[in-house]
Parts: sequence; C-alpha cells; structure tokens
Amino acid sequence: MDDHEPNTVKDLLVELKDASELMVDLAYAAVFFNEEKLAEEVGRLEERSTLYLRRLRTIAMLAARSPEDAEGMAGVLWIADAIQKVGDAASDIARVIAARLGIPDALRPDLRHADEMTARIRVRDGSNAAGHTLRELSLPTETGMWVMAIRSDMRWEFDPGPDDMVVAGDVLLVSGPEEGVNLVRELAGAPPIPQAPESDAPPLSELDRAVDILVEMKDLAEAAVALAYASILFNNRTLASEVGVLEARSDVLEDELESWVLRAAPEARNVDELRGLIRLASASESICDAADGKSLKELQVETETGMFVLAIQRGPRWVYRPRGTSVLRGGDRLISIGPEEGEEELIALCGEQPVPIET
Repeated sequence: MDDHEPNTVKDLLVELKDASELMVDLAYAAVFFNEEKLAEEVGRLEERSTLYLRRLRTIAMLAARSPEDAEGMAGVLWIADAIQKVGDAASDIARVIAARLGIPDALRPDLRHADEMTARIRVRDGSNAAGHTLRELSLPTETGMWVMAIRSDMRWEFDPGPDDMVVAGDVLLVSGPEEGVNLVRELAGAPPIPQAPESDAPPLSELDRAVDILVEMKDLAEAAVALAYASILFNNRTLASEVGVLEARSDVLEDELESWVLRAAPEARNVDELRGLIRLASASESICDAADGKSLKELQVETETGMFVLAIQRGPRWVYRPRGTSVLRGGDRLISIGPEEGEEELIALCGEQPVPIET
C-alpha cells in the first residue's frame, strides 16, 4: 500500500472523488443486504473524507493571494461542498442500519438478485489470497468479482491495480454476482455467507415495483455522482446537463417510493422498516441534488450577465423572485430581464436557447 498522503488540491480532489463514490455504493449495499460491517466502512470513509475536506479548504484559502486566485479557488470550495453533501447523504443511508430501521425483509430476496452484490471480506492468515497480487489471484475471471478498494488498517487503495499485493488483515471491498462472493471468501480464508432465512412475513402489495424503484434509485445516485465528476474533469456542459436529467428522475422515484410506503403501511409488521425506506429515498435524492445543484449565487448570474432572474419554472411549479440560494436544476426555465448584451452570457450559463416572449 502507498503511504503517500495527498497534500495538493488535485490529489485531494481525486481521493475525495474516489471516497465519495465508494461511500454511495457501500451505503446502498449495507441497507440492501442488512450488513452492519459495510455500514461501518462508510463511517470510516466519512472520517477520512472529513479530514481531507478540511485540508482541501485550508490549502484553497492559503493559495488565494489575489482576487483572481480567490475566484479560481471558489470553484474548488464549491466542489468540496458538493462532495461533503454526497458523503453526508451516503452516511445517512448507512445509518439506516445503525438506527435499526432497515427495509422490509420481504424485499431482500429480490434485491439480492436485482443487482451486483457488494461485499466486505477480511483476508485471514494462511489463506490462499494472502501474499499474492491481484493479477495472480485473477478474481474477475476466477470468481466474477472485481476489487473496488483495499483497506489496510486506515489506509485505502481505491480501484487497485493488478500489481497491488493482498496481505493478511486487509479488507477487500468487492462487487459482482452473488455467487462469486463465497468464492472470494474461500480464497481469503473467511467462512461462507450463511443462507438468508426464509421470511414468514406476509407478501406486500406491488413488491416488484418497490424493488425496481430501490434499484433504480441506487443506479441513478451512482450515475449522477460519476457524471458530475466527469463533467468537471472534462469541463463538459453536456455531461452536466445529463446530471440534471437524472436528478429530475430521482424526484419522481422519491415520490413513487413514498407512495408505495403509504400503501404498504397497513400490511407491514414493522413500521420502522418503512421509515427506513423513507430515509433511503430522501438521502438518495440528496445525493442527486448535490451532484446536480448549482445555486444562482454560485453561478453569479447577476454579476456575470447583468440579468435579473424574475422566476424559475420547474415542471408545473413556479418559484417567484428566487433568492441567491435557490438551486437550478436541469430542465428549469428562467424568466429574466436585463440589458440585451447580457442575454448571450445567460444563454451560455444555462446551455439553452431562449424562448422569446410574444408581445
């Protein structure tokens, strides 16, 4: 493992990007499979990310020696704030397990087969995996699983390469088909996962739809975070607009899941499990919001363009005289007034052609 601690803005952003993406994946897996140890890994990543975010903000402030420097670093601080929101939302999802809320047991059998499974496996002394590189283990071809990260004590290696060595005591975070988990556990000297007990709870109405919603919310949140980072990396407005589309879809799914919970409440044995679904829906939406949102103040619409935003139309809803903290989302329509020369600047910020007002 590399002991290098990131101390530059670039290195810190890369580490925080990898950590936040992994937190989202682990948090959903912890809830879907009722795995407390996965939830604990999310907590460890949150502690590490908090330290790195503090370091990033300190470096950004110390680097600003002029108004121009400060303007450049403002974008870095905005990214740091968005990363923190993603991490906070992932932690909220993981805390569904710690709070003993969970999700209805009736959903779990289908969720186990609905998507790739994420697992946490500790390498034991004397196991077949200890002392070998990932290339030598050939996990993708031998087990169908791939290693997302390796944790050694509190050191992390994200997306490890074929030459990374696995040693006794390492924790492997792997993803892949359910049947591959026990194959990796056998290589690592860990006992197999016991079969999930059969639930005698009565079936809930529209169970398949609830599973579909949960899986799609997970996929949307992960995709939104990945696209948001890619849009920043490549400075690509098209990718950024796609995040807005995903965020709008997440809004719809949140409403659908809440409606399902209300319909299922009379049939449920444990209301706390339904509360867990509500928290999961809210945190999932927060992840997409953090990936998509950019406030009017952060966009500096008035100072950059001279235009004044009178209203925002979002679907059938309107926000009149929005404040600087109002967050713009993909698909929003702006009603604005101002000097003619500011129109092109506003169009560039929004990435859309204006709709002329008939008089």
